[in-house]
Amino acid sequence: MKITDYSKIADKYENNQYRLDEIQVDNDLKEYFDNHPKSMYQVLDLACGTGLYLDHQIKYFDKRNICWHGLDASEDMLIKAMSKLKNVSFVHGQAENMRYENESFDYISNNYAFHHFLNKEAALDEIYRVLKKNGVYKLHNIAIHDMKKWWIYHYFPTAYYEDLKRFWEKGVLFNELSRREFIVDIQVKYRLGKIKVSDYVGYAENRDISILTLIDDHDYQEGLEKMRYDVKHDPQTTIVNDFAEIFVVSKKG
Repeated sequence: MKITDYSKIADKYENNQYRLDEIQVDNDLKEYFDNHPKSMYQVLDLACGTGLYLDHQIKYFDKRNICWHGLDASEDMLIKAMSKLKNVSFVHGQAENMRYENESFDYISNNYAFHHFLNKEAALDEIYRVLKKNGVYKLHNIAIHDMKKWWIYHYFPTAYYEDLKRFWEKGVLFNELSRREFIVDIQVKYRLGKIKVSDYVGYAENRDISILTLIDDHDYQEGLEKMRYDVKHDPQTTIVNDFAEIFVVSKKG
């Protein structure tokens, strides 16, 4: 399995407007707060990147008494996060070997990152260890097995086969979490439609989407030129595009 070098894309990571626009209030976090009244909460954003999720939640839950934490394997991404978030405890480290005490957190969020973990079984063991009893681990990611017509795979077909090495199917996720005695709920949100190719050329050119950094440069350039050709030939070119997101909410019993 190849590894994304985030030091090469940290500076342009937030140039992707979609990445900024898609961040929403974490309603599962809100539900946890509502159902588990406490004087203080400990919340960890696992693989926090540049802090997009944390920034949004901190602003929304500003009336709550919360200690926010962020862990990431990339120092460059953490530097970006620390530059804008001053009241978060950041740690540089791996999900597979976290430097936290047992039962440290009430809630752990993990957005668009689980596929990066080299030893996913060890990461789940660590998540279980540092989560408090009745705490919640929420995994949010794309569901690649349900989106074979994604525009990335349409123009960069080798990307799909590379992603198959990185992503677990939802059944595997359910079984592995259940085996660790989590109470697991999985939902997949899917949409199918047409997209205008010209709206996505910039995302490909930025090459900040992790899978585009993992395919061969030749395959990347070939796909990018195909996109540019289609747009030049007809600026209104559309393709069928599907997209699926998986939401895994797991409660530690």
